[in-house]
Amino acid sequence: MATGIVSVAALDFQLRGLAVALFVLNLVAYAILVALTLLRAVRFWSLFAADLTDHRLAPGFLTTVAGTCVLGVQFWLIANNVQAATVLLVIGVGLWLAVTYTVFVALIIKRDKPPLQSGISGAWLIAVVAAQSIAVLVALVSHEWPQPYRLELNFSALSFWLWGGMLYIWLISLIFYRYVFLEFSATDLTPPSWITMGAMAISTLAGALLVQNAPDAPFLASLLPFLKGFTIFYWVTGMWWIPILVALFLWRYLIERFPMRYDPSYWGAVFPLGMYCVATRQMSLALDLPFLSAIPLVLFVAALAAWTATFVGLLIELGKLSTRGKGTMI
Repeated sequence: MATGIVSVAALDFQLRGLAVALFVLNLVAYAILVALTLLRAVRFWSLFAADLTDHRLAPGFLTTVAGTCVLGVQFWLIANNVQAATVLLVIGVGLWLAVTYTVFVALIIKRDKPPLQSGISGAWLIAVVAAQSIAVLVALVSHEWPQPYRLELNFSALSFWLWGGMLYIWLISLIFYRYVFLEFSATDLTPPSWITMGAMAISTLAGALLVQNAPDAPFLASLLPFLKGFTIFYWVTGMWWIPILVALFLWRYLIERFPMRYDPSYWGAVFPLGMYCVATRQMSLALDLPFLSAIPLVLFVAALAAWTATFVGLLIELGKLSTRGKGTMI
């Protein structure tokens, strides 16, 4: 997800070499993650199934949907491969159906449930990101389909966009309540907390694409004031979160002295930065707001710096694991 959206952002700034390099890296990473996930499901099914019904871990499975759709967007924009993008869209929708209804039904009927403060976090908003990632990819792929399929695809994109917005309202109410009214420590502020902003960023992107698709679907043209209004609503909400999150993470690391070391969850902070960059640029184009053009550049620099730091941390961690493995063999 993080590498894919930074790649798309690089393409927006005509850095095609960087975009292609990150695209190739993403293909390798996606293949490795798919293989490891399937291997874990086969060899450790009981642990895999237990995670699917864990309030803290289960929403993370929806990254399979978002990651698949972001890769599909890369295929469409960078490789100009509509067939691959369409296949990944079908896989993404299948994963969304399987994971969404498995996870939420399992969590609803589960007898032993944790209290709110230990059961919910910003990671729950991955469910919103998953739905909106489908809306984004459907909106893009629809350009290559003739009518009436183009009309039907845009209606599907609109449906996922609306559902993602409704789900955000439900979840952010609980998350905001948990942040403000219940005990909160530095350990509670995990990097995926940035998805509170990232979910709004991808919602903005999907809305901007729907506005751009209005000529292909008359019903979208009739909804343009609504589409534009809610797209700005999502963008402003995401913007409001950025200073809050920056202040909270400064508090975490500078005041609470929380150790800063590599953790895979840091990728959950890279994705929102890259997504807000792409979303802001597309919204400024779709709604003819040129005065916003400086914001995407600042966010791209921040996203690329965050991606680089996290990737270096990953390489260092892999190096340590390799050294430990050699030491054990000796």
